[in-house]
This record gives sequence, C-alpha cells and structure tokens, in this order.
Amino acid sequence: MSDMESMTALMESTSSKIQQLQQAFAELERQSAVSMNLKWKQLEDHFRGLEQSLKKKFDELKDQEEEFQETVAKSERMLEQREAAVVAKELTSLERLQEKRDAALAMIFSKSKLSLPVPAINPMDKALDNLGVKWPKPASEESMCLQGDRAAVKPRSELVSLCEKMNVKGLHKFISDNRKNLATIREEIPGALKKASHPYGLVLDSLEDFYAGDNLVLDGKKDGDLLGVRRTCLMLMESLGQLQTDNIACFSSEGHMLTIDIKERAKKIAFVWKSKLDSLDIDASNGNCLEAHAFLQLLATFGISAEYNEDDLCKLLPYVSRRRQTPELCRLLGLSQKMPGVIGVLVESGKPIDAINLAYAFELTEHFEPVQLLKAYLRDVKKVSHAKNVKMSPGAQNEMNERELSALKAVIKCIEEHKLEEHYPVDPLQKRVLQLEKAKADKRRAVEAAKPQSKRPRANGSAFAPRATGFADKSFYPATPERHPSYPYERQFVYGAEAHHPPMMSSAPYTIQPAPTPYYGNGYPVQYQVPYIH
Repeated sequence: MSDMESMTALMESTSSKIQQLQQAFAELERQSAVSMNLKWKQLEDHFRGLEQSLKKKFDELKDQEEEFQETVAKSERMLEQREAAVVAKELTSLERLQEKRDAALAMIFSKSKLSLPVPAINPMDKALDNLGVKWPKPASEESMCLQGDRAAVKPRSELVSLCEKMNVKGLHKFISDNRKNLATIREEIPGALKKASHPYGLVLDSLEDFYAGDNLVLDGKKDGDLLGVRRTCLMLMESLGQLQTDNIACFSSEGHMLTIDIKERAKKIAFVWKSKLDSLDIDASNGNCLEAHAFLQLLATFGISAEYNEDDLCKLLPYVSRRRQTPELCRLLGLSQKMPGVIGVLVESGKPIDAINLAYAFELTEHFEPVQLLKAYLRDVKKVSHAKNVKMSPGAQNEMNERELSALKAVIKCIEEHKLEEHYPVDPLQKRVLQLEKAKADKRRAVEAAKPQSKRPRANGSAFAPRATGFADKSFYPATPERHPSYPYERQFVYGAEAHHPPMMSSAPYTIQPAPTPYYGNGYPVQYQVPYIH
C-alpha cells in the first residue's frame, strides 16, 4: 500500500476514533467523584477542527501530487520529442558527412598514383585458408584502367589527336563539322579527353569563346554560331565530369589533377559568367536556359560551388528545370536538401510538370502528389481559356485552343512516363485531344476553302501563258538540300502553351509554340521541346 492510500485510510477512520473517545469520556464522568470543568462538547469541537484542517492539507497535497505527475509526464514527452529530433539531426549529419567523405576520397584517389591497398590480414585468415576460402585479389590500377578502356567507347583518331595536341579551335570545329553524329561524338569525348595531357586546362581553354563576340546581343539563340559554341562548351564540361566519376583511379596523373591554379582560373570564368547571366533575360527561357546550365555545370565540374551561396544557386534551378541533366547537376552541387523548396517554387510559378519530374528524381512524391498537381494544372488552363472565350477574336481563340491542346499532350506524356494511368485515366484526356485536333483541322480547311481560286481557262481552250522574261526558270536550280537532323543534345519535356493565373499574365508564356523549324547560320536547328527523359 502506498503512502497516499495509507493516509486516506487513516483520515477515514477519524470519525470512529472520535466516537470511541466520546464513550470513554462518558464512562470517566460516571465513575469520577469530582466534577470535571471540561465538557465533551469542547473536546469534540477541538477534534473536529483538527480533522477538517488535516483533510484540507491532505487535499492540497493530493492536488500538488497530481500536478507534479502531469509535469513529469509532460517533461517525458518533451524529452522523447527532443531525442527524436536529435536522432534525425544525427542521421542528417551522418549523411552529409558521408557525402563529404566520398568527395574527399574521390579527390584523394584522383591525386594519388598508388594502387589500391591490399586487405589487411586478420586472425581469421588462417582459419579461412584451412577451410579452403581465399581472399579475392584486389584489382590493380592498371587492370582497372584497362577494364574501363574496354567498356568505354573508343574515340576516333581525329578526336584523340586534337585532344593530345590541346587544339581547342580544332576541337570546336571538329564537333561543329560532325554535328550529324553528335550523339556518337558525345560518347567518345570522355575517352579522348583522357588522352590529353591537361584535360582540365583543355576544357577551360575551350570556354574562352562562350561569350566571345557577344557584346551587343547576350542571347546566344540569336546567333547560330555562338549557340553551337556554347553547346560544345557545355558538352565538354559534362564529359570531363563524367570522366572524373567513371575513372577515379585512372584519372590521376599529374596533368589530370584538379590543381589550385585550375580552380582559380575556373573561379575567374565563373565570376564573369555570373555577371553576364545577370544581364540575360533568363525569365523568358521557360526552364531551358543554356547559359544558366553552363554556369552551374562549370561550378560542378571544377568543384567551386562553395564560392556561391546555396540559396543563390537554387534561384537558378527554375531556369534549367526542363533540361534532363538538372537532377544529376543538383546532386553534384550538393543541393539535394534544398529540392523541396525548389519544387515548391516550380509549383507556385505554374510549372507542375517540371516539379513532378524533379519530385520523382528526388523521391519527394509524398510531399508533392503528382495526380493532384496535373489536375490542378489542366483546371487552371481550362479556366483561363473559358474566361477569355467570352469576347475573343478567331485568332486569339485558336491560340487558346492550341495552348490547351499542348497542355493536354504534355499531361498525357507525363502520366505515361511515370505510370500514373491507374490513378489518372488518360482516355478522357485523349478524347479531348481528338476533339481539339478535329476543330483545328476543320478551321484549317475552312480557311483554305476561303482562299481565292486560280483563274479558269478561256472558252477556246487556251490558257493564260506565263509572261516571257529574260530570267531563267527557278525550277532549273536544284532544291536546297535538307538540313541536318535536330541537335540530340538537349531533350526536354513538352509543355502546353498554357496561360497562367492573372498575376502571371505579364510574364512570358510557359511554352514554345509549334512552328516550322528554322535553322541558324551554322546549321543548328532551333530546339523545340521534346520529351523529358530521366
């Protein structure tokens, strides 16, 4: 029995004790020959007062005990919560420490010429040998390099020769002249860079013309030659980064090291590029800004991202959100922890498909539910279209229908890529697509039918003959040969030409309208959106 229970029992027995005392006092008065000045009434009042006082103090103690128990329980809950928070912080710190450890090991291996260490012999080795179990022999550095060379695509001799001679101009020209086979060349460049005496220096030298001749017009899309140079620079930086990742043990000769001098050169280039980037209208890039991508790739390839604030780098991610290299680029820059905020910005700015792609890349679909985002996206597009269809010219109405059509196709493609058909059936969307395409085709036929018809032949059967001139017939000249196929380097997701919420109407439309493919002076075609590939 606890102290509190024993005290309660004693308090309840007080009345019985007083009754026993009353009987004893009465017996004493009968047997006593002398009269007593003290009366029982006085004694009873005294004991009753003591009883009430004790009960009052007992109740106060009981209340204090209950309050103390509640405080203890609350403190225990707070301690449990703090312990869980500490454990979560420890796990996060361990993950960051592991990332830094891996990066440090990669840097050490890239600078070391020593072979991989042999496993230390422990007391279990002898017992394992007796049982016939042998330790596997560690692969030497040379054998690992040979295996990597066999697995890699063998570069063509011209590409290897240009890299060995550190011929930057020739390398740019070779890639531009062979843009038909650009996908193959992209696979060959890492192997060719490994043959260069100073791969980092070669790539840095190739970046000098990134903004060359671009004083008046910073936008490379208005200059075909400049656009080709920038794409080549970006491809070389990515290939160098791939070479670092795939061949850490082999990529360790003196000329292949990422030295302090190389980093300082890269920092100077990054400073110039950042100032140029601030002057560009990257808001109009619709998540496909090559210049912003090149700047972030420069920081990742040469390991200088620590020179910039993470929040400032995250502000550039919406400008490259449609590029397929963005998820891996974020991991290289150490921005994985910042991705929930970046995805939230994309959702708020009316770019749900970019947000969904990044959510799947970083396993954040629990926080950003894809089906709800897609439904809200289409609902907003239809809301704007119906709101403007009240008073609208035929041309504007066609434009709104085209935007809805593009948005529907983009949503269907996203559903199929991420296998969301079970949660979001595509049949109603496809029916709407067919309906819009049919309406579009009917309007096109109506416009063609309204065009003036050519003159009919005369009644005598003769027709109007062309006027004789001194110029040769244009059909004599051969037709212009077909341009080269589209540049396979950039592959993004198709977005509808949706109109956003009213506050967003002043910004550029979040799409690229389909149009006949124009070509720049160097044969590079204008890059419209093609499906995003993870």
